[in-house]
Amino acid sequence: MEEALCELSLNGRGGHHASDFHRTVYQHLACYVPKIYCLGPNLNPQNEELLAQLLLLAPLEWYLCDEDPSAGLAKLEQSNQPSQLCGHVFKVGEPTYSCRECAADPTCVLCMQCFLGSVHKEHRYRMTTSGGGGFCDCGDTEAWKKGPYCQKHEPNISDTSQEDPLAHLSSDMIARTRSIFSIVLKYSVDMLTWEKEDELPSGLEPLERGDTYYCMLFNDEVHTYEQVIYTLQKAVNCTQKEAVSFATTVDRDGRKSVRYGDFQFCEQAKSVIVRNTSRQTKPLRVQVMHSSVVAHQCFALKALGWLSHVIGYSDALRRILCQVGLEKTLEGENSSLVDTLMLCDSKMWKGARNVYHQLLMSSLLMDLKYKKLFAIQFAKNYERLQSDYVKDDHDREFSVTDLSVQMFTVPSLARMLIMEENLMTTIIRTFVDHLRHRDQRGRFQFERYTAQQAFKFRRVQSLIGDLKYVLISRPTEWSDKLREKFLEGFSAFLELLKCMQGMDPVVRQVGQHIEMEPEWEAAFTLQMKLTHIISMMQEWCASDEKVLVEAYKFSLAALTHCHGGFTDGEQPITLSMSGHSVDTIRYCVSQEKVSIHLPVSRLLAGLHVLLSKTEVAYRFPEQLPLSELSPPMLIEHPLRCLVLCAQVHAGMWRRNGFSLVNQIYYYHNVKCRVEMFDKDLIMLQAGASMMDPNHFLMIVLSRFELYHIFSSADYRKRYNRENANKDIIQQNNTLIEEMLHLIMMVVGERFAPGIGMVQSCDEIKREIIHQLCIRPMAHSELVKALPENENKETGMERVIDSVASFKKPGVTGRGLYELRPECAKQFNLYFHHYSRADQSKAEEAQRKLKRQNGEDSALPPPVLPPLCPLFASLVNLLQCDVLLAMLGTVLQWAVEPSGGHWSESMLQRVLHLIGMALLEEQQQLENSIEENDVGFNFTLKISRPGEAPSNTPSILALLETLQNAPHLEVHKDMIRWILKTVAAIKTMRERTTTAPETDTVRDKDKAERKRKAEMARLRREKIMAQMSEMQRHFINENKELFQQSLEELEASTSASLEHSPTSPDTASVCVGPRRSRPSEKRLVVTCILCQEEQEVREDGRAMVLAAFVQRSTVMSKNRRRPSPNPERYDPLFMHPDLSFGTHTGSCGHIMHSHCWQRYFEAVQAKEQRRQQRLRVHTSYDVENGEFLCPLCECLSNTVIPLLPLTRGSKSDHPGLGQWLGVIGQQVKALHSAHKKLKPVGESEFPVTYPNKVLLAFLCFPRDPYSSSIKEMLTTFGTATYKIGLKVHPNEQDPRVPIMCWTSCAYTIQSIERLLVDEEKPLFGSLPCRQDDCLQSLIRFSSACWTTSSLPSVQNHFIRLLAVSPSLSCISEPTPFLLLSLGTQVSLVLSYSSVHCQDSSGLNVDSAQQHFLQVVTLAHVVQVLLTSIPAETTMDQETGAGSSEEEAAVCLLYGLLRRHLVSDLYEVTSGWHLWRCVKAGVLPYLRSAALFFHHLNGVPAPPELHAQGPGHWEHLCAYLGLPSNLLQLWCSHPGVRECLHGSGPLVSFPRESNRLIDLPDDYSALINQASSFTCPKSGGDKSRAPTLCLVCGTMLCSQSYCCQAELDGEDVGACTAHTFTCGSGVGIFLRVRESQVLFLAGKTKGCFYAPPYLDDYGETDQGLRRGNPLHLCRERYRKIQKLWRQHGITEEIGHAQEANQTLVGIDWQHL
Repeated sequence: MEEALCELSLNGRGGHHASDFHRTVYQHLACYVPKIYCLGPNLNPQNEELLAQLLLLAPLEWYLCDEDPSAGLAKLEQSNQPSQLCGHVFKVGEPTYSCRECAADPTCVLCMQCFLGSVHKEHRYRMTTSGGGGFCDCGDTEAWKKGPYCQKHEPNISDTSQEDPLAHLSSDMIARTRSIFSIVLKYSVDMLTWEKEDELPSGLEPLERGDTYYCMLFNDEVHTYEQVIYTLQKAVNCTQKEAVSFATTVDRDGRKSVRYGDFQFCEQAKSVIVRNTSRQTKPLRVQVMHSSVVAHQCFALKALGWLSHVIGYSDALRRILCQVGLEKTLEGENSSLVDTLMLCDSKMWKGARNVYHQLLMSSLLMDLKYKKLFAIQFAKNYERLQSDYVKDDHDREFSVTDLSVQMFTVPSLARMLIMEENLMTTIIRTFVDHLRHRDQRGRFQFERYTAQQAFKFRRVQSLIGDLKYVLISRPTEWSDKLREKFLEGFSAFLELLKCMQGMDPVVRQVGQHIEMEPEWEAAFTLQMKLTHIISMMQEWCASDEKVLVEAYKFSLAALTHCHGGFTDGEQPITLSMSGHSVDTIRYCVSQEKVSIHLPVSRLLAGLHVLLSKTEVAYRFPEQLPLSELSPPMLIEHPLRCLVLCAQVHAGMWRRNGFSLVNQIYYYHNVKCRVEMFDKDLIMLQAGASMMDPNHFLMIVLSRFELYHIFSSADYRKRYNRENANKDIIQQNNTLIEEMLHLIMMVVGERFAPGIGMVQSCDEIKREIIHQLCIRPMAHSELVKALPENENKETGMERVIDSVASFKKPGVTGRGLYELRPECAKQFNLYFHHYSRADQSKAEEAQRKLKRQNGEDSALPPPVLPPLCPLFASLVNLLQCDVLLAMLGTVLQWAVEPSGGHWSESMLQRVLHLIGMALLEEQQQLENSIEENDVGFNFTLKISRPGEAPSNTPSILALLETLQNAPHLEVHKDMIRWILKTVAAIKTMRERTTTAPETDTVRDKDKAERKRKAEMARLRREKIMAQMSEMQRHFINENKELFQQSLEELEASTSASLEHSPTSPDTASVCVGPRRSRPSEKRLVVTCILCQEEQEVREDGRAMVLAAFVQRSTVMSKNRRRPSPNPERYDPLFMHPDLSFGTHTGSCGHIMHSHCWQRYFEAVQAKEQRRQQRLRVHTSYDVENGEFLCPLCECLSNTVIPLLPLTRGSKSDHPGLGQWLGVIGQQVKALHSAHKKLKPVGESEFPVTYPNKVLLAFLCFPRDPYSSSIKEMLTTFGTATYKIGLKVHPNEQDPRVPIMCWTSCAYTIQSIERLLVDEEKPLFGSLPCRQDDCLQSLIRFSSACWTTSSLPSVQNHFIRLLAVSPSLSCISEPTPFLLLSLGTQVSLVLSYSSVHCQDSSGLNVDSAQQHFLQVVTLAHVVQVLLTSIPAETTMDQETGAGSSEEEAAVCLLYGLLRRHLVSDLYEVTSGWHLWRCVKAGVLPYLRSAALFFHHLNGVPAPPELHAQGPGHWEHLCAYLGLPSNLLQLWCSHPGVRECLHGSGPLVSFPRESNRLIDLPDDYSALINQASSFTCPKSGGDKSRAPTLCLVCGTMLCSQSYCCQAELDGEDVGACTAHTFTCGSGVGIFLRVRESQVLFLAGKTKGCFYAPPYLDDYGETDQGLRRGNPLHLCRERYRKIQKLWRQHGITEEIGHAQEANQTLVGIDWQHL
C-alpha cells in the first residue's frame, strides 16, 4: 500500500503529464481490483469492503487532500458553508409531508425532521410514505409559497453574497481534485456501460488471466418469482431456499451470479435457463462474464459511492464534480460523461442505475447552477431517453426519466426549458409519435390492441405526467417568447386532441346482441390522464389575454377542420313548429355512428367561458371571430353525445353490451365529467345563447327523435293508435323526460364562473349541499364526490363549514357532516350531477324533512344567480313559443290520461320548468326599476289560450284543472305553489304603490302557513287520542293476563328479598360445612336444532353447549419460555407465569348431543363433497373438529355437556388437624395399593392399568351418568387435551383430566382479570353466554374424572397433596411456589376420586373447605416470599387493618425469614405487609369465589354484585374464611431452592397484560418502520413491516426472505410469530397499510379497522388520503378487550363468513 501511495503522490506532484497520472491509476486498479473482488462463488462483502477501502480508495483520498485524509476532509468540512438545501434522499417507506396550503405542487415534500421544525406542522398537511428515491425540498424557495426553511436550514443573514464555492480552495487542490475526479468518473462510466463480457478497456487488462467465469442472471419485470425459482433449481441444481435467495437478490440488485467456474460450466447453466424461460415470453437475460470484468464493475459502483461520499464534505468538491461530469469532450454534442450515462441508462442493471442516480441527485441536483445545465441536457436528450424507457422493461422508478420530476416542477426551470428547448412541444410530439395506431381519418385506434402495444401505451403515459409537471405552476408575467412557445405547444396539443376527436365511435345494435365487447378502456384512460392537462392549459390561457384570444382562434379552426369531414351524406331538412322554422340536417343518433370523445369542442367550450369570465369578449370583441361562429355546428356533436346518454337510459342500446354502459358511466363520473359532460352542457349553453331559442329547441327535438310527437297535435293520436307497442311508448316517455331535463340544465346550470355571476367557491358549495341533501356524509365520501384539481385539492375545506356541521364518531363508525338547515332551500331536485339513484334518495330525504317541519312537501326550484352578459339570452328559452307549446302538450296529456302515454316524472319536470320561469320573472321584476324594463313576461304567455284552429286551453287553465285531478295527489303541493306564485307576480305587475303590496302578499303567506300548521296539530292530537283509546280497550279485554304478570313480578321480587341475607348468621357461604343450600331449581333448556325442551338430569339425554377451546397466552408473564415437548410434558402444576394456558369459551347455545352429532356429521359430509368440487378454505376447519354454531354461526370446535348440581351428604365435620391426619392415612393406603400395581422398572410417570388387576384390588364406585352424557364428557375432555397439548387425541391418557382442570382454572382467572380491568363487580355483570360457559365448564370438570382411569386420577391427587409439606409420607420436592388457583381447582376436583371409595364418613364439604384453607394459606406465604416490595414510606391508613392481623403477619414473616435467612429483606411495618398480602391474595380469592359459586350453586350475596370498597370482608364470608387469614406454616426445602434459583419470580397480584403502547401520531410508527430492515436479507428494506401488538416485535411480513418452516410447510413471518407469541393467535398492525391484521392458525385471518383516525373521525386503510392520523384510545381499548376476552378467532370467523373474499387469501404467507 505504501508503494501505491508513493506512486500516486509522486506522479501527481512531479510536473508529469496528466495522462501519465491517468495511466498510473489505471495500472494500480488493474493490479489490485481483481485481487480484491470476485475471488469465489460467494462474494464476501465485509472482506472486500475493507480491502477496497485500504488499497484502492485510501490512496485516492491521500492524493486528494495531500495529507492524512481524516484531517484533510475535516478541514474541508469546517470551511464549508452549510447548504440551505436539505437534500435528504428518501428511503422506501419513509414518511414524507406536503403542506396543502403552502406547497407549490404536491411533489414538494419535507422529510420528518424538517417538517417538525417548520411552520407547516400547524397547517393542513398531507402525510404519505415515500416509494424511495425523491428528496426533501426544504430550503428550495421555489417549492413553497411561504415557509421554505425549517429551523435547521434557515440561512444566515451574513452570507447574502452568493460567492463561488471554489474561492476557498487553493489552485493546487482544485487541479488535484479535478484530475482525480475525472479519472475515477471516467473509469466508472466506462465500466458500467461496458458491453463486452470477456475483455476490459485498454489500460485495465489483468496481468494474468484465469479461466474463471460467472454466470450472471439479470432482472426483468416480465418473469415472476415462481418462474425464476423453478428455472434456477433446474439450471444450477440448488435447493428451493437457495433459489429463493437468488431470486430475491436479483430482484433487489438487478443481477446476481448464479454459478462460478470455468467457461463451459457457466455456459451450460446459461443454456438451460434460456431454454426454460423462452417458451411464453422472451427469455431471462443471462451473461457469462469473465471474473475480472465483474470485479471492475463491482469496484466502479464502489467508486461512484465514494464520490457521493467525498463531495458531501464540501460544496467546492461538489462543484468540481459537476464541472467534470458535464464537460464536453472533442466528440461534440452529447459527449459528456453524464450524457453517456443517461443514454446508456436502459442497458444497465438495476443496482448500477440506483447508484448513479443517487450520485446525480447528490451532485448536479444539489448545485443550483449545474442543475440548470443538467436540465438543459436532459431536455435535449428527452426524446431519446423516453424512447429508451418505452422499450426498456424496468419500472419507471429505476429509469433516469424519473428524474424529470426534480427539474420540471421547478417553475423557473420549466419556463426556461419551454422557451429555450421548446420542451412543451417536444413532450407532446414524442407522445403522439408513440401512439401510431390510427384509422383513415387519423384518429387513434385502440381496437385489437396487442399485449405489446398495451404495455407500450402504459409506459407512454409517463410523458403526460411530465407535461403536467411543466404546466403545474402558471406564469405570472408573460414574455413574448414565452407566448410564442406556449402557443406552439398549444397547437401541438390541439393536434393530439384532433386525433382523439370522434375516436371509438359506436353504432346501435339492432336485432342481435353485439358479439365482442369493443375495447373502450384505453381511450378513457387517455382521457382521464389528459383531464388535468386540459384544465391547466385553459388556466394558462386565462392568465394572459393575448394568449387566450389566439388559443380561441386556434381551437375554433381545429374544430372547423374536424367538422369539415363530417357533413357529407347528411341531407338538409327544414323543421317548422309554432310558426317558426329552421334549416338543419337529417341525423339519427340511433342509426349513425356517434362518439363520446369530443375533446376539441370541449376545449373550445372551456375557452368560450373564459372569454366571458375574463371579460375579453366585451373589451376586445373586434379581435374575436365571434361573427364567424356557426352555432348549429358548435352544438351538433355535444348534443349527439347527450342524446346518446338519454337513449342508453331509455334502454335503446341494450344490445351494445357493457362497454357502452361503462363509457356512459365514466362520462358522468366525477373523474371525467369536468372535461366531458360539463363542457358539453356549456357548449349547448354557448350555442343556445347565440341562436333563436325556438330554432335551438327544434334542433334538440329533432336530435332526440321526438320532433314528430310535438310538431302536430293529431300526430300523437295517430301515433298512439299505430304503436300500441309498450316498449316504444316507454322509450319515448323516457326520452321526453330526458329532453325536458336537458332544457332545465341549459337554462339553470349557472354556477360555472363565466356563465353565471358566481365565484368558484359557490360552485363547490352547491356540490356539497346537493351531496348532503342525499344523506349526511363522511369527509372522505364528500372528497370522492367532488372533482380534484391537478394538486389533488377539491377546495372543500374552504367552504364546508359555511354549509355543514360536523358530528364526531363513537367507538365505531365515522364522523359525519350534516347540512345546515338554512341551506336546504338551495336544493334543486334536477341537479345536473345527480345519478338516477341519487335523485330519488335526495327527493325522499327532502320531502321527509319538509313533512317533519310541518311545511308542504313541494320542492320548488331554487332561486338562481343572474347570467353573465355573454349568456344572458339563455333565459328566453323559458318563454319561447316552442317550449310553451311543448309544456302545453304535456299538460294536455296529463288532463286526459289516455293509455299511459305520459308519465308522472314528465309532468314533474314540466312543473319544474314552469316554476323556473316564474322565479326568473319574479327576480327580474324585483330588480327592475321601471315596469317596462322587464322583457320577460311568462305569466302573460301562459294565460293566453292556444292558437286559432285548435283552441287549446291556456297553460294556466290546464294547471287549475289538474289541481283537482284525483290521479295527481303527489303533485298537488307543487301546482298550488305555482298558482300562488303566479298570483304574487300578477299583484307585483299591477302594483301602483310598490312597498305595501309586497307586504300584504307576505302577510297572506304567513297566515296561510299558520292555518296549515294549526290543522296539522289538530290532526295529530286526534290520532293520539284514538291510539290511547285503543290501548285502554286492549288492556280491559285481556285483564287476567296483565293481572297475572304483575303478580309474578311481585312474587319474584319478594323471593329475591328472602334470599338476600339480612342478619350475618344467614350470610350465604359457598363452601364448607356451613354452606348455604343451593337454590333448588330444575334446569329446563331448549335444543336450538329440534326445538324440544329437556330437563338437565344425570341419567337423562345429554344436552351440550357449543364451545371453542383454544391455547392462549393472553395472561402470560413470560413469552420467552419455549413451549414444552407435548409428549413428555406434565401439566399437573400450572406455572404462575401462565406462559400458556387453555381457554374455553362458548356462544351459549344449547343442543341435544345426538342432534349436534347429526349436525356435525352433515357438516363433515358437505365438506368432503365441497373439497372434491373446489379447493378453497372455509372459515372453519372440519378436520380439526371445527364447525359453526347452527344458530349464531359462531366458530366452535367442541361441545361442553350440561350437568346438574351434585348433592352433598351430611356427616361429621372434623377440624383441620384431624382431617389432615385422616387424609394422610388414606393417601398412604392408596400409595401402597398403587405400588403393588406398578410393574418393576416403570417410570415415575402415572400409568394406565390393566383392568383385571385393578378389579382385584379396588371396587369401582357406582357411575351416576347416562351413556350419552359419558360420551360427551369424553368428547370434551379429549378435545381440551388435544388442543391444549397439541397432540393426537387419546382418551386413555392420564393427562386428560388435568388438562380439563387447568383449562377450567385458566378460564376462571381470565374472566376474573377481565372483570377487574373493566371495573365491573364480581357477580352479575357477566354476559349470560360467559356465565353459562363458566358454570358448565366447572361442573364438567368436577365430573370428568369419571371417564378416565381411577388410579391415575388418585395418583394426581397424591402428587398435588405432596405439595403440602405437612404430609411427610411422600417426599417429592415439588417447587412449592407453583401453588395457584390451578392447584386449588385440581385438588378439589380430584378429591372426588378418592372420596368415592371412602368409608370413613368424611364430608365432601369439609374437604372442600380444608383444601381452600390449605391452598389459601400457601398462597399467602407465596405472596410474602415473592411480592413484598421494599418498604415504602406511606402513611398508614387509619383503621385500615386490626392490630391482631398485623401482628400475625409480622410473626409469619419473621418465621419465614428465620428459615430463609439471606433471601428476604427486613420489613417492620405490619400494616405494610398486611396491605401487600391482601392485594396479592385478592385475585385468587375472587377466582375461588367464582369457582365455588358455580360448583355448589350457592347464590352470591348482593354486596358482591356491586363495585365497592368493602369487598374483602364479604368475599371472605362468602368463602367461609376468617377475614384474618393467618395461621402458621412450616418451611420446606424446595422453597429455598426456588428463591435462590435463577427462575424469574412472578409477583402477586399479577398485572393484567395490555397490548403495547402505540404512539399518538401515526407518522412516528411509519418512521420506525422505515428504518426497520429485513433481519434475513442483509440490511434490505422490508416491504411490508408489520408490528405485533401483543409483544411489540417488528416483523418483515409477506416476503420470501423471512419465511419460516412450521409443521413442514413454509409460512410467513407473522404466522410463524403467532405460534411463539400468541400460541396461534396474533394481532398485528401493518404499518404501511394502516391496517390491523388478526391471524388464527394458518388458514384464518381478517383485516380489522385500525385504531388510528384522522381529524374527520375516519380510518385511512392503505394511507390513500394522507390526512394526519392520531391514535383513538377507545378503539384501541376495544381491540384490547377483544383480545382479553379471547374473541379474536370468533371475530375472524364472523368476518370470513360475512365476506367470502377473505377466505381465498393465503393468510399463512403474511
